[in-house]
Amino acid sequence: MKPSPGGDLRAKILRLLASPKYQPLDKVQLTKKLGLKPDDRHDLKERLREMELEGSIARIKKDRYVQPETADLFPGIIKFSDKGYAFVVSPISSDPDLFIAAENTWVALHGDKVLARVNRDGFVDARDRRYRGPEAGQRREGRVIRILQRANETVVGTLQKSKQFHYVVADDPRFIHNIYVHLGQTVLPKQPDIGDKVVVRLEPWEMRHVNPEGKIIEVLGPAAKAGVDMLSIIRKYHLPEEFPREVMHAAEQIPEEVDERAAAEREDLRNDFIITIDPDDARDFDDAIRVEELPGGWRLGVHIADVSHYVQPGGVLDREAFARGNSVYLADRVIPMLPERLSNGVCSLKPKVDRLTYSVFIDFAGGGRIRSVRFARTVIRSVARLTYREAFALLQGSPKASPVARELHRAWKLASLLRQNRFKNGSLDLDMPEVKVHLDKDGKPVRLERIENDISHQLIEEFMLAANEVVARELKNRQIPAIYRVHEDPDADRLLEYRDFVRSYNYHVGDLTQRMEMQKLLRAVRDKPEEEAIKLGLLKSLKRAVYETAPLGHYGLAKVNYTHFTSPIRRYADLVVHRSLAVLAGEEKRARLAAADLTNVAAHISATERVAADAERESVKLKKLEYFQNLLQERLANSDGEPTTFPATIVDVRNYGLLVELPDFVLSGLVHVSELDDDFYQFDATRQRFVGKRRRKVYAIGDRIEVEVADVDTFKRQVDFRIAPDTDED
Repeated sequence: MKPSPGGDLRAKILRLLASPKYQPLDKVQLTKKLGLKPDDRHDLKERLREMELEGSIARIKKDRYVQPETADLFPGIIKFSDKGYAFVVSPISSDPDLFIAAENTWVALHGDKVLARVNRDGFVDARDRRYRGPEAGQRREGRVIRILQRANETVVGTLQKSKQFHYVVADDPRFIHNIYVHLGQTVLPKQPDIGDKVVVRLEPWEMRHVNPEGKIIEVLGPAAKAGVDMLSIIRKYHLPEEFPREVMHAAEQIPEEVDERAAAEREDLRNDFIITIDPDDARDFDDAIRVEELPGGWRLGVHIADVSHYVQPGGVLDREAFARGNSVYLADRVIPMLPERLSNGVCSLKPKVDRLTYSVFIDFAGGGRIRSVRFARTVIRSVARLTYREAFALLQGSPKASPVARELHRAWKLASLLRQNRFKNGSLDLDMPEVKVHLDKDGKPVRLERIENDISHQLIEEFMLAANEVVARELKNRQIPAIYRVHEDPDADRLLEYRDFVRSYNYHVGDLTQRMEMQKLLRAVRDKPEEEAIKLGLLKSLKRAVYETAPLGHYGLAKVNYTHFTSPIRRYADLVVHRSLAVLAGEEKRARLAAADLTNVAAHISATERVAADAERESVKLKKLEYFQNLLQERLANSDGEPTTFPATIVDVRNYGLLVELPDFVLSGLVHVSELDDDFYQFDATRQRFVGKRRRKVYAIGDRIEVEVADVDTFKRQVDFRIAPDTDED
């Protein structure tokens, strides 16, 4: 972890640039104005570069520095649409995104840090022909004038050939330009064939009127070959496949069993009835729980793997964990933050073996109010490892069925009360079902399983939320440097746009900046066909949760204090929080925390978390597409076979067709109007429906229909459906 130099210098620069009489100055002039010594020029140069990249300052003509807004400048990250237009998103301010028309993107590529100039002549309207985004209303418009930092040195795509050129089509449709490559200049163990997935190193691109060029540096193999899809994602997101040799060596020095001397120094809970509950295929168990009934209340014990005992600050294991930031859970594998000897071994809270833990004990009154909190380093020996499926079955049965059932029912009594109180206090129900992709030994998807957020999941969720909250509150009250999980309040303008979106589904909503009104909407859509679409729309309107060094609160959970403490095996943030707690216990040497360090850490792990989430989402989407593509191919190969049909719900109606959601697979698709071939259908824009001219059959939002697969486009990442014949009859 490299310390962040010159925190005071950064503050001085910002104060100078914000002063009313400031005139733009270059580096030499800033050195004099700030009263710096010549030896400080290097630090100033580094600090100015960092601040320019983060967007807090901007560089104008003659390399002079200003506050961006004073010069109509907008620094940020450019996000492209597959239609060519883009938005520049500020990573540090709450300003609305800046719209960039396709012709004004210059040589920017998706994800680059750019500097844009804001047009002074007003806004771009959603009806502008250049604008095809889903958001309504007016936005400021600008044009890219400088590339501050390229997001990608390499791009993953498919090799193709025209009459004159070889080129690579990027897997990500937001890379809208094909990349020209010269195969004759490429020295590789195996020359790529047309249709192969390849990795291209981009060459400098400075002229928009010609396509970017690159050099193939790796051939992944034919796109349809088993494993190439996941390997493409690993390369695309620059995920590590293996641990460096020195990291593995450091891990091998750690004993596989808990040292009895270390256990003897801790509070001994090995005789307590402690259990873990995790997914069926989980291999690393971060957390364990126990609930005891007290006179007039409960005591909750949350016991978290004490990774900080094994991973020392600044050591080789720590540096690698920091670089990775978190584990990544792809559809066919896990890319762990820590080597398996720790993540699945001595740190994992396996049943009936000793494990070192950091425990939080929370005493609750009968109504769920917290009476007291205590922290302790402990040693446990969990009595049972339950899957969510097993826990759910026990919760559905009698508490007298077994000792484990009795413990679970007692735990759910407290968890359900905490959940009820949380929503009373304004927490938003944003839970979404997930889909587990089951693969065969070759990585082929054979089954898609919808995973519900049932009471077994909710039980663990409430206890982890409670532990995270009390840890954050304690660290804040003690003023100990720490990292917090922050979800800032949404922008009022985005919620206004979202309200218009909700009204298109015929929901009458009030002021969504009021939390009670938002909760009312979420209750109204519960179990409705459009629930997922409306929740997804809301998530897109909210700010992304990030890590910060200040406890700025969590909007979605309606919590003033919140951090991540409960998953140190798979999240570096939690490991840092454990070290902050070490300071609380007077173990400063174990922590070695500095506020400047934590600022860098928070920014870094926020970025790695975004990468992991994108990679995980894409891996599941690819396997879903492959599953439906396989079904389609099997049907085409067997002309006598009946097509597989799926229940679907119409969630939107556009002039070009029906947008449908397959609830069993959490997948959206399109029934194109051309597939409605039993009649001539007219689009009723006012009522958002199609009406058959002859038979008067109606397709409208909320209708439940049966569909079959019509086409799968793996490049566009979409599935097209047609209405199954049985449901098309009167």
